[in-house]
Amino acid sequence: MKLPRSIAGWTIAVFGVLALVMGAIGLLWPEAQLRMLGLDVPATRAVGDHTGTFLLASSMAAFNMGVYYLLATVTEWRVFYRFTVVFRLVTFTVFTIAVLADIAPDRFFGVAAWEGLGAVATAIGLRLDARRGASVGTDATPAGAGASDDVGDAGAAPADAVR
Repeated sequence: MKLPRSIAGWTIAVFGVLALVMGAIGLLWPEAQLRMLGLDVPATRAVGDHTGTFLLASSMAAFNMGVYYLLATVTEWRVFYRFTVVFRLVTFTVFTIAVLADIAPDRFFGVAAWEGLGAVATAIGLRLDARRGASVGTDATPAGAGASDDVGDAGAAPADAVR
């Protein structure tokens, strides 16, 4: 795998690796994941308790998300980087509200903080990359749609995971 080529790319790569690892932990050792989140791990679950099913689904989603983030890093897909900033801030807000409303345990605020700090780190990375002219990829634009604001090497193919 290629290393990230930008500051923002490094922030996305770190999040991708951690999402992949946490997803794998949830799939392979769900009790550990629950404990890390500050949730109870009873010896037996009541009939109708679908905690395990929910954890399986969210762990698989985290694992897949890690793959997506790493793919975005390898392709230097900067549109994706910007997209994550917005939605990680939304996630921070929702998770913080869940803790403040006693829907989630206080320890869950760590997840909210991770999302918020990750969004801010990526936003700062994008700004620093733009200032130093270090963006090496280009945004995906339809043919003939005009130039991107992220200019890469002359003649380089667009860094778009779809192409």
